Amino acid sequence: MIIKPLTSATHDWVKHFTVNHWSADTVVAHGKVFSPHLLPGFVAILNNERIGLVTYHICDGSCEIITLDSLHHGIGVGTALIEAVKVEARQAGCQRLWLVTTNDNLDALGFYQKRGFMLVAVHRHAVEQARRVKPSIPLIGENGIPIRDEIELEMVLD
Repeated sequence: MIIKPLTSATHDWVKHFTVNHWSADTVVAHGKVFSPHLLPGFVAILNNERIGLVTYHICDGSCEIITLDSLHHGIGVGTALIEAVKVEARQAGCQRLWLVTTNDNLDALGFYQKRGFMLVAVHRHAVEQARRVKPSIPLIGENGIPIRDEIELEMVLD
């Protein structure tokens, strides 16, 4: 597997990927709207096939993972993408790597915690606010769990 930085040549692919995996070309988290195709990030490639994507945003000494997707679970794609972002965040002088997911995303919560992220906040009813900006966010998510809250996880960078 090869991890490569996103370039202007991959913007269209990232936009298409985001629409297919996030149901829109934007992502809403903690009241902000992000366009992943305009963000820095990395793509994971295996046998000339794009199998994973991470996008991130650096602001005020923190690096936020905006999207993370793997098309092949269990082979280290997500972990490799996070490691690439950690390198970039450290080089940018960030002290914190963080992200937001929703309360229904049990697989993601386990995945991130196994990689050293810690739960730092639950933003109750935050998804209701996000739906005002992006009405396509479903009411019910994975495992039949109502999507209501945003859960913030972080990793302190040395």
